[in-house]
Amino acid sequence: MNPNTFPSPATAELLAAVKFAAEKHADQRRKNQAGTPYINHPIEVAEHLAQVGNVTDTSILVAAILHDTVEDTDTSEAELCERFGDEVTGFVMECTDDKSLPKAERKRLQVVHAPNMTAGAKQIKLADKACNLRSLLIDPPLAWSTERQAEYFRWGQDVVAGLRGVNADLDADFEIIIEAGQKKFGGS
Repeated sequence: MNPNTFPSPATAELLAAVKFAAEKHADQRRKNQAGTPYINHPIEVAEHLAQVGNVTDTSILVAAILHDTVEDTDTSEAELCERFGDEVTGFVMECTDDKSLPKAERKRLQVVHAPNMTAGAKQIKLADKACNLRSLLIDPPLAWSTERQAEYFRWGQDVVAGLRGVNADLDADFEIIIEAGQKKFGGS
């Protein structure tokens, strides 16, 4: 490798997003038994988009890495826009819940808004739900009963119903997750 070769602008932007998200999520952990560092989740979502969904659009991949920063950290929309631009910020904001609303309302609105999202945001949200539901099946949050897990799984399916049709590879992968959930929780 030539030491004078620099990474492509796309690679540099992805790395900047990973660094930014890692700093913002530094003290957060998942609720699973291992207490996995939270940053693993947004990285997994971006990887899922690239590896399963064959997504190559840098803005979508960067937004996937940043998708929880406004919702779950002190990051503002303006800060994200200044650092990563309008397109990335737009995707992130489409995937961001309004934390001032009660949890039940936020969940309801995800189902309602899913069909009206842009194609890029739909892919991010679908990958996010796929990763969350797969994690739920493999290593659920410690305090969650089987009933709560099954309820979350059904709700995730309801959200994804409005996201389908943009990326056939992501849709097909989600079918595998649904089958696994039906085996674990029963029902449809």
